[in-house]
Amino acid sequence: MAEPKTQKTNASVKAFLESIPNEGTRADCFEIVKMMEQAAKSEPAMWGTSIVGFGEYMLTYANGSQLPWPLIAFSPRKQYLTLYIDPDIKGYKSLLKKLGKHSTAKVCLYIKKLADVDKKVLKEIIVESVKVTKKLRK
Repeated sequence: MAEPKTQKTNASVKAFLESIPNEGTRADCFEIVKMMEQAAKSEPAMWGTSIVGFGEYMLTYANGSQLPWPLIAFSPRKQYLTLYIDPDIKGYKSLLKKLGKHSTAKVCLYIKKLADVDKKVLKEIIVESVKVTKKLRK
């Protein structure tokens, strides 16, 4: 089996985030780091070249193969801040209704900037995602 592309690295999270050219996006990322760090009770680490992850668990695919993956993570993409959220959060849809301007995909929550969302609701989503991942994905 081929090695997964996204693996935990020793690269500096701070250096990565400081290299973000847009000042607003950079500030938002440092704020998301604080939220995720508190929720996961874990220091941030780079996963691959562009994902900031917190904690770790063994992700199991449908075929039974496993690989280490962060409990919670985000990536400052060109168009959006992409947060990797466990979709099995109780009341996730109702939380999303209260969140503000966003879009979603299977495990991704996309926001353009923190000013577009209710930060208290975002924190709740992050905390609940970590709890669910710890409980269901042991």
